[in-house]
Amino acid sequence: MQRRYDLDWVRVCAFGVLVLYHVGMYYVTWDWHVKSPNASHALEPFMVLTAPWRLSLLFLVSGAATAFMFGKIDARAGAGGSRLRLLGSRSWFLLVPLVFGMVVVVTPQSYYEVVEQLPGGYHHGYLTFWGQYLSGYEGFCDADGCLRVPTWNHLWFVAYLWVYTVVIWLLWSLAPGALRATGTGMERMLSGYGALIWPAVLLAVLRVTLSARFESTHALVGDWYNHAQYGAVFLLGFLLARAEAFWNALARLRWTALILWLASWAGLIAYFVTYYAESEPLPALRMLMRAVWGVNQWCAIVAVLGFARHWNPSDNRALRYLVPAVFPVYILHQTIIVVAAHNLKPLGLAPLVEGPLLVVVTFALAFFLYEVIRRMTWVRPLFGLKMRRPSAATPLPSSRVKVSPTTAASPPPASR
Repeated sequence: MQRRYDLDWVRVCAFGVLVLYHVGMYYVTWDWHVKSPNASHALEPFMVLTAPWRLSLLFLVSGAATAFMFGKIDARAGAGGSRLRLLGSRSWFLLVPLVFGMVVVVTPQSYYEVVEQLPGGYHHGYLTFWGQYLSGYEGFCDADGCLRVPTWNHLWFVAYLWVYTVVIWLLWSLAPGALRATGTGMERMLSGYGALIWPAVLLAVLRVTLSARFESTHALVGDWYNHAQYGAVFLLGFLLARAEAFWNALARLRWTALILWLASWAGLIAYFVTYYAESEPLPALRMLMRAVWGVNQWCAIVAVLGFARHWNPSDNRALRYLVPAVFPVYILHQTIIVVAAHNLKPLGLAPLVEGPLLVVVTFALAFFLYEVIRRMTWVRPLFGLKMRRPSAATPLPSSRVKVSPTTAASPPPASR
């Protein structure tokens, strides 16, 4: 089957939004590792423009990519052993970078968080902190609680993606007929306007019923609202990866979805501005706006995927370079932002100067490090790359999308 270049481009562009979002986290009032002295509400409406749907989009694309990957195994004879090897390779691809990232890459994020937010500061140096971090030290506490270390920080996406991949692998191995039948039924339901309506209803119901009961923690255990929404869209992507009626419906509904997305975003902003301070909304209004959040979430996904399907972008050299770069750059980028933001702070730059500078520094340093990593055979697996030295222009494989996780920061606090 022809490779889905539209989904490749969606994932690459989502990464670009990811860097902007994480830089924005430095300047808004929401809790993060380090904060600008100029943090304010000014950027928050623009952050909410992508907060409800960005991660769900990435899980959906990852689910579709997983289906294409599994489909290659189903097409071969003697798929049993191949299936087991596939699970092993996916676990290697995801878990080795996750462990290495937790031990080495994300540690500076926690270090600068402690330096900036621990009462009285932290004055023992990075190596001392690293030893305490690896030992699970429980003394990094302030009025809001204690920092739990070691942690995966932004790499939580990788842990969740691995769990969902294992679950779908078990279903695919133990009950393939039921999985195919479910996909066939979903394709019938989600053709035409059903592709816009029913997933939006599901996400709205999940938001209304679960978001207040289960706080978003990204801790894997007990994070039931996030598992419900992200697991649902991952499964949806897996089941409908080859459902042409579904993808064609997204393309036809792209303008309707775009209008609904922007209208619901305007409604959310009006709600947050009205009830940001001390005033309490009526319970019915609070429930309504949680439902609007879910509608916004799916309409944005339909708009993004629908326009990508309609434009049907093709392969080119830029895409061949960016597809393998996404995962290593994802692993590195947030640490670069945190370290750069902290060390730029003494310069007292205006946010309109400092913010774009942080974006440029993050992209430049992340891609520079990627160039170093991809040339070092033994380092490549630590960042999700195969243990080989690639040629200068490695062609894309003939299969469809290859899973390359990307993620973004947590959304703002749940609607009130």
